[in-house]
Amino acid sequence: MAAELDECFILIKAQPHRSSRYFETVCCAGVGRDQRWRRQYPVPFRILAGDQQFKRWEWIRYSFVKSKSDPRPESQRVMPETLEVIGEIKSTERASFLQPLIRASFAEANSMRESLTLIRPKQFRLEALAKSQSDLQSEAQKHKELASQLSLLDSTAKPLAPCPMRFIAHWQDQDGKRRRHECDDWETSAAFNRFERDYGRTRAIEILKEKFEDQYMKAGLALGFSTHKRRNAEFGDANQWLLVGMIRLDEVKQTSLPF
Repeated sequence: MAAELDECFILIKAQPHRSSRYFETVCCAGVGRDQRWRRQYPVPFRILAGDQQFKRWEWIRYSFVKSKSDPRPESQRVMPETLEVIGEIKSTERASFLQPLIRASFAEANSMRESLTLIRPKQFRLEALAKSQSDLQSEAQKHKELASQLSLLDSTAKPLAPCPMRFIAHWQDQDGKRRRHECDDWETSAAFNRFERDYGRTRAIEILKEKFEDQYMKAGLALGFSTHKRRNAEFGDANQWLLVGMIRLDEVKQTSLPF
């Protein structure tokens, strides 16, 4: 199968997970210049060269082939060595560019046969639950083993510090349905780790809750969802939606027309 060249800006980076080939990979998703979703996998993010490691809102260029094992139309099997960062979408362009991709609910996304979607919650509450000591120790040991394997590909690979908290989003969609999702957004966990180092756990949780429940909800909060790789409509199942991004996306302001 011939490789194709593509570009998109990154909107979602899920937390790193184990991979049989790359030891550890990140599932990413973004939007192309045609305002359509792309899902990039596998991305061995932590062993990419420094100038390849992209951030949210950055445009990337890469080669890909269609995945034989993932029939979701947005999915692309990326060739990691081809990844390059080529710019950033302007903050003033983000909301209007993404507005066509925002759905009212999963029902709307399902009706359009989508496997990636953005939903603006009518209500939102973030719950932080401490992981058990045994779960943390197990996670830390797995990351240590992964780093040892990753060092075969990159001698600078270090164990990923596990986040000591689980974050649960309690929210209501635009159809009025109440939902509960555990968040797999890497940026949220990384932000908590930074805040905890600087301010301690209690204050770190307060900062995150203030950010999402107050600041982002007032300015514009979008929740990013992906269907489960195996439990989705392409395999004949009901879509299982996973929360993979919590994004500040300011509301598009409607300008009044002159009389």
